[in-house]
Amino acid sequence: MPNPIIKTHRKETVGQENHIYILNKGLNSGKPQKTPFTNSFVIVFSSKEEADAVYWLIYSLWKANFWHQFLYGSVIPFLRIHEFKKNFIPKLNQMLSNMEQHQKQINALQIIEIQEKQFQESLILINEMRKTILAHYFQK
Repeated sequence: MPNPIIKTHRKETVGQENHIYILNKGLNSGKPQKTPFTNSFVIVFSSKEEADAVYWLIYSLWKANFWHQFLYGSVIPFLRIHEFKKNFIPKLNQMLSNMEQHQKQINALQIIEIQEKQFQESLILINEMRKTILAHYFQK
C-alpha cells in the first residue's frame, strides 16, 4: 500500500522518477504530469512502480473533472493542498482495494493514450499536407 508524501512543489527542487506533479491553478487543476508544473503539488512515492500505478488514478480523476468541485477563486480557480489531500487519499485506498480491476483500467487507459497520441500526430500531418497543397496552389 503506497504511503505518498504530498507537498507544494518548489521550482528549485529537482524531480525524480518516483514523483508525480499535480497542477493546482486554473481549470486544469488536478492534471498529473511526470515533469514539474510552475504551480503544482508534488506527490512523492517510495518507488517508480507505485508512482506509475497511481498516475493513472490521478489522470482518471482529472479527466472526469473530479477536482472541479473543490476549486476556489473566481478569476483564476485553484485547488488547495488540504482539499487535495483530504479527497485523494480515500480515492487511492478505494482504488487499491480492488487491484485487479484497477490494473485492467490502467491497461485500457494506456492503450487509449497511445491511440490519442497517434491520432494527434496524424492530424498534424494532415494539416501540414493541407498547407503544402494550398501553398503550391497560390504559387502559380
